[in-house]
Amino acid sequence: MKSDAPRRSRVSRRLMIEYLVAMIVFVAAFFIALFVGWEVCRAIVWQPNNPIYQLLTWARDNGPLVVAAGLLTGWLVITYLFLRRPLKFLDDVVEAAQQMAARSDTAIALPAAMHEVEAQLNLVREQSRRAELEAREADRRKNDLLVYLAHDLKTPLTSVIGYLNLLNDEPDISPALRARYTGIALDKALRLEDLLNEFFEITRFNLSHLELETRAVDLTRMLEQVADEFAPVLSEREMRCELRLPERMPYACDPDKLARVFDNLLRNACNYGVPGTAVEIDGRSDESGVELTFSNSGRTIPPEKLERLFDRFYRLDSARGTGAGGAGLGLAIAREIAEAHGGTITAESADNRVVFRVHLPAHSAPSGQGCAPEEE
Repeated sequence: MKSDAPRRSRVSRRLMIEYLVAMIVFVAAFFIALFVGWEVCRAIVWQPNNPIYQLLTWARDNGPLVVAAGLLTGWLVITYLFLRRPLKFLDDVVEAAQQMAARSDTAIALPAAMHEVEAQLNLVREQSRRAELEAREADRRKNDLLVYLAHDLKTPLTSVIGYLNLLNDEPDISPALRARYTGIALDKALRLEDLLNEFFEITRFNLSHLELETRAVDLTRMLEQVADEFAPVLSEREMRCELRLPERMPYACDPDKLARVFDNLLRNACNYGVPGTAVEIDGRSDESGVELTFSNSGRTIPPEKLERLFDRFYRLDSARGTGAGGAGLGLAIAREIAEAHGGTITAESADNRVVFRVHLPAHSAPSGQGCAPEEE
């Protein structure tokens, strides 16, 4: 069983060993010196009135007291000398902590005996600075996105109000023109609804904590169901979905959340895929787990952008007015859900091809027949 006691650092172990060695050496040297001194004193002919002889006689008569006093004095001196070292180390660590709090660019330097602590403090400082930069960047992207969305909210809302005012001010317009105005107003209202959903998605993503409710599902059936739901969207883009999956892929997971991963990957393929092409979903299952790939034809993504696809609030195409793309959370949420299942999502792009690879590791999944998630 693993002990809960804190593991001693190399510095503390070294100090403890040096202290014990020093005490052993002192005690041995003390008794050797005592023995040698006794033999030397016995070899000398002393005069009874010699002060040194009287002092030595007193020491002989009070031998236990003299030995105890000598040992106690040596222990106090050695303990004081060794206490100074950790106290000096503590002062160095306090100074290093102040240097970290001051956000100095100078590397933290400690005595050679504290090399391990020095390395850990420099690592913590570097990780803290990196996390701060990432948080600032994420906050900047979020603020920029909110500004963009606020601007986009105003545009469809203005259009809806304008066309409704036209319908209200001109009751005698032709049915064809009325239908045209109504259709435009509906399209803008639906776009407004999408943008409001994106605002809600941002809030929920920041506040939610993933808790999985796992059960046995058939991933083949789940992917077929998700692909069917996207058929109208794909049709509008003159795209299609091709599934190459085993007859069954039983897996224990949270079906609602994993379906959202597949939904986000398919939605991303619809937004950035080339019209007239196919979105290909391949899958296999073996003893290592489940491997799924979502492939589509599309503009090759540069490596520097490929690494940021799963960042929060990052959108590959920041151009406004296209109506494509969301809040830049879909892939970030997909990665979080996959990692919550112990899996990974990676992206590859070359030769005008984009591939997302989902790996879900094997685990002690419930046995028995897989079942598809309930339709919403």
